[in-house]
Amino acid sequence: MPGATTPERPRQQRRWHLYPSVRDLEAHAVAAVTRAASQAIAARGRFSIVLAGGDTPRRLYRALAGVDADWTRWHVYFGDERCLPPGDADRNDTMARKAWLDRVTVPPAQCHAVPAELGPEEGAARYARLLAGVEEFDLVLLGLGEDGHTASLFPGSYLGDATEAPAALAVRDAPKPPPERVSLSARRLSASRQVLFIVSGAAKARAVKSWAGGGAVPAAAIAPPDGVDILIDPDAWPWKP
Repeated sequence: MPGATTPERPRQQRRWHLYPSVRDLEAHAVAAVTRAASQAIAARGRFSIVLAGGDTPRRLYRALAGVDADWTRWHVYFGDERCLPPGDADRNDTMARKAWLDRVTVPPAQCHAVPAELGPEEGAARYARLLAGVEEFDLVLLGLGEDGHTASLFPGSYLGDATEAPAALAVRDAPKPPPERVSLSARRLSASRQVLFIVSGAAKARAVKSWAGGGAVPAAAIAPPDGVDILIDPDAWPWKP
């Protein structure tokens, strides 16, 4: 339309939290998750959390398995999933179940796996319908890839950060195998009271530097109203003393 303007992407507010070791990072992440859960349950009677995949979140999930929490009030969602059969070892929900969810008493009906085994389009459509009945999340956990991707939102791909973007996206060309995935959109990931990035390892330092410097990395598209908190270890921090 002549004269129309494209709305600017919401500016991401970032709070960086540098810890002296990955162990300290993980301990603070566990404390942040349990604190968010307690606050949400006290305020609204339930806690909705979106889980990330990856090695650092796996260690966090193992630690959470030993926490005393009101698990029956937790509602678990996933930020992305690979289009693989249920139970496949490379699925994020399989990892989370083995590390944590199968060891606590979150009711199975409150663990909402992405039906990615149906393929990208059908899996995304069904998860979007599920999320249509969910208001903003209480907490979204995210990681950071070496290329700056988060969830399955990769550089050069559609991030779904516009106000009309669907809640879940079909991904067919992920640069990491498998290429077919389902991901929550940047818009839906941003619809959260709190967003926590967990970043560790030297391989992430270059992406962190680009992100902090205003680079157009996919992680920068996650822009909840209250900003994001980034928990990072010394190896991933590019500015060495």
